[in-house]
Amino acid sequence: MEQLPPGFRFYPTEEELVSFYLHNKLEGKRPDVQRVIPVISIYDIEPWHLPKVSGEMCQADTEQWFFFAPRQEREARGGRPSRTTDSGYWKATGSPGYVYSSDNRVIGVKKTMVFYKGKAPTGRKTKWKMNEYRAIEEVPSSSSTVVPKLRHEFSLCRVYVVSGSFRAFDRRPEMSTRETPQLGDNRVATSSQKTTMIHYKFFKVGMVTVEDIKTWSRFKRTSTNKTNNSAACQ
Repeated sequence: MEQLPPGFRFYPTEEELVSFYLHNKLEGKRPDVQRVIPVISIYDIEPWHLPKVSGEMCQADTEQWFFFAPRQEREARGGRPSRTTDSGYWKATGSPGYVYSSDNRVIGVKKTMVFYKGKAPTGRKTKWKMNEYRAIEEVPSSSSTVVPKLRHEFSLCRVYVVSGSFRAFDRRPEMSTRETPQLGDNRVATSSQKTTMIHYKFFKVGMVTVEDIKTWSRFKRTSTNKTNNSAACQ
């Protein structure tokens, strides 16, 4: 393994995970991505053992780990995938969401899961979480009759541990602050709405918890109060 410079981190956006890494894997291109994202039967391994089998260029990471998960045989036969390990099980939480490209095309689907220790449905919730990404089959732009389908040969999984601080993929702000039309009409968002959207984009790359939003709100109020107090003393 070549020596990496200090501070190196594998720091992809969701668009990069799907459009570059997952699509290249599905097409059998760029075998070098194995150094970052290995192929692992992820549901056969306890989550706390996964960091040890992560890509050689990411094993020093303490916040998140990435894996390609091949389609299970039972899933290929039309059944549901098994997400049970020896000590527990992965359970989906919330509704699946879409992954968008920079030009607002839907390029994939994301499902968030939490690991529970014990037997379903009475397992004990842990701090281990996973985002499972599946790519949508690319359709030629000239074809308007073809229905896009999910690619199931491989999924890309991002595993992480929920902590009290913002995770690496939560701290990455989105550079774009373009105006976004409101749903249902052609009006452009107001300045206050733009601010709200920018704050949302601050968290957008990773999974947001209620605790994250409350922490951010407290931080925002504290900063505002300090600014107002400083102005009053001058």
